[in-house]
Amino acid sequence: MSTPERLIESTRELLWERGYVGTSPKAILERSGAGQGSMYHHFKGGKPDLALAAIRRTAEELRATAEAVLDGPGTPYERIEAYLRRERDVLRGCPVGRLTMDPDVIASAELREPVDETLDAIRERLAGIVEEGKEQGQFGPQLDGEEIAATILATVQGGYVLARASGSPAVFDTGVRGLLSLLSPR
Repeated sequence: MSTPERLIESTRELLWERGYVGTSPKAILERSGAGQGSMYHHFKGGKPDLALAAIRRTAEELRATAEAVLDGPGTPYERIEAYLRRERDVLRGCPVGRLTMDPDVIASAELREPVDETLDAIRERLAGIVEEGKEQGQFGPQLDGEEIAATILATVQGGYVLARASGSPAVFDTGVRGLLSLLSPR
């Protein structure tokens, strides 16, 4: 792996574990095994530029993972179910969602942008699937695709928070089962 790649991957891990403030240049260099001047050589703006590259990479991966499931086979309900039940490291939380809790990321329009764009893209894709399910008669006509998509994302992100607070993924799974029972075609 090249030095810039090691720096990006190390920063991604540290942002997920410690947040922006807790991710020091020293910690990035130690984790990546890169030399002292490497960060500034490859990322002229230092930590903010490197963090932006890491956040973009994390956001792109999350979006690709979600889209692969949401664009997969099955009925609209089955694709939503596959998205909700896909493999996750629930107790670590969402690597993108956790960034919304970081005051330094939220205060920076540049760092926040890939986070917001990713969540919006997933929400839009989910809304489209709900509308597709309504057209097929799988979901009731009273459902609003945008509202259901927001509910799905809120269930996932809130489930991460509750699971982390309790130290158990069980509450995440309970929220998923509850939402799926509400969406279940009759």
